[in-house]
Amino acid sequence: MIGVMPLQPDLFALPPPPDLPEGLRYRPDLITVEEERDLAARFETLPFKPFEFHGYTGHRQVVSFGWRYDFGRRSLDQTTPIPDFLLPLRAKVAAFAGQAPEAFEQVLVSLYEPGAVIGWHRDRPEFGEVAGVSLLTPCRFRLRRKVGDGWERRAFEAAPRSAYLLTGPSRTAWEHSIPPLETRRYSVTFRTRA
Repeated sequence: MIGVMPLQPDLFALPPPPDLPEGLRYRPDLITVEEERDLAARFETLPFKPFEFHGYTGHRQVVSFGWRYDFGRRSLDQTTPIPDFLLPLRAKVAAFAGQAPEAFEQVLVSLYEPGAVIGWHRDRPEFGEVAGVSLLTPCRFRLRRKVGDGWERRAFEAAPRSAYLLTGPSRTAWEHSIPPLETRRYSVTFRTRA
């Protein structure tokens, strides 16, 4: 069971690694090893489906709760409510973000098998703040933004059990991606609505 943190900004959150975009916050060890193990076991029972984007099927698998964005119809649709077992994690993420837990109305659980990637993107403008928790395997979290004829690039390693928060320019001006990994990884993305 994940312990619930009080509803206030996380005063102990570390700043992002040096030289990262404005609005990005990072916190290692948001959850314990035991909490990570419990979540991973529960994720084994979820009804994952391949990620679909305009006729393209991605290598990662996903399941949405609360809200689901339909890329074909370009609409945000209500879907299965957020399961009770994710509510304590949502509370921890909300405390880290300085938000009420209920503000994070959408949860996306993603399964990355070896070799799966997530390409360059910005989360849909229908969503506001974006927070993520990385499980099982470290990943390189890459960011880029267009500057003149080229790209300004930054990156950091998101450790297992860590959380990140994208607000301000890191959310609206920068794209992010994760290159392929050699071992299984889960991520849990929490989004507010815009």
